[in-house]
Amino acid sequence: MPSTLPSTYPPDLTASEGERLVEVVKDWAAAHGLSVRPPPTVVSAETDPVGILSTAVPVTLFPSPFPQVCYDQGKVVQKAYNELYAAISQDEEFLAQIVKEYLAINEYALLEQKISQGQLTLPTNLSARGLAAGIRRAFLAYGPSVTPHPKCVLFLVQDGERNVFDQRHLEYEVQAPPSTIPVFRLPYSQIKQHTQLAEGSGRQLLYSPPQLGKHTFEVAVVYMRSGYGPGDYPDASAWDARYHIERSAAIKCPSVLTQVAGTKKVQQRTFTNIYPLDSSPAGQKARAIALDKNQCQSYVLKPQREGGGNNIYRSAIPGFLKSIPEAHWDAYILMELITPPPVHNTILRLGKLEHGGVICELGIYGTCLWDQREKQGHGIVMNEQSGYLLRTKGDKSEEGGVAAGFGCMDSCALVGGGHAKNSGERHV
Repeated sequence: MPSTLPSTYPPDLTASEGERLVEVVKDWAAAHGLSVRPPPTVVSAETDPVGILSTAVPVTLFPSPFPQVCYDQGKVVQKAYNELYAAISQDEEFLAQIVKEYLAINEYALLEQKISQGQLTLPTNLSARGLAAGIRRAFLAYGPSVTPHPKCVLFLVQDGERNVFDQRHLEYEVQAPPSTIPVFRLPYSQIKQHTQLAEGSGRQLLYSPPQLGKHTFEVAVVYMRSGYGPGDYPDASAWDARYHIERSAAIKCPSVLTQVAGTKKVQQRTFTNIYPLDSSPAGQKARAIALDKNQCQSYVLKPQREGGGNNIYRSAIPGFLKSIPEAHWDAYILMELITPPPVHNTILRLGKLEHGGVICELGIYGTCLWDQREKQGHGIVMNEQSGYLLRTKGDKSEEGGVAAGFGCMDSCALVGGGHAKNSGERHV
């Protein structure tokens, strides 16, 4: 197992090599589901009125170097994070305060510099299989159907979802033999139209697929691929739909309490140098840093929400804070920017190659199932580490979301030595 990469890694590409690799990677990405529906800026609605086209997500041509020690640390602490979020999801008083603050506001060919298979240490990544195993375990933990209807898993998705293929991979794994679990997709906006709660105190969630006539299923697991941002709650009916799901007997992934437990306030207590912007002594110190035109250059301001395009960086921080009411500052955290070691790679984005420096962010997947009612020991039934995700962006980009068009998919080429500090944003 090599601890260092060749001095020429990643190799420089000739024009013909670049053209060849573009074709190879495009085909590999399409064959393996690394695709999204193209945004309107790429393919207009007039050109694709019924949404049949897809395009490859941005990807790196080569696995990016990543410190072995940091990768191992991420795997080691992942299950502890599962336990942490399970425990925090049971602290409703703490989570209510957080919400209150928020509402205030591989193939290589034709290369002259060949890379042999033994030159790279590529960790096995079975994330789709591991995450599907968590959903199947929840399906079994739900127990037998109480109503006369068979059980199912329900994926709640956004209307017009472009990132559909990523979700489909997980859906296919849940249904993979020998499993016989029915899986359905339902747009969030149609929850109340096609689901109801069974009569009685059990509150079983019943789903009637519009494509299956009079057939009805008892929903054992609700997998949320929507409901994360303000855009998913345009009116009172959307909030009512979420309440409808939450009060049902179905196992939620995640429940609203678990979702809130994943906010920046929790990362503030468990991750790198992250500070509040409240009226506490730590918050006052952070406010002084954020408003100082020199000190703010090393920080990023993040809101209590998911999704890309919402962060405020460096010199833009003071002006942004002054533009909003001070009472809303509590809804943000101030995070010290992590300076990663220099890494170079080539990104394929919309059919074009981009060469230069990149920044990698490692996420370690995990699955955790617990009984929310059992406070002692947090009622954990299952706790597993389930693969990884490496997102990479150009070193001049300040946002990293792949679906949002800023980042790209990558793989780890593990290298030995190094130290955990300054190893990139290790989101675990």
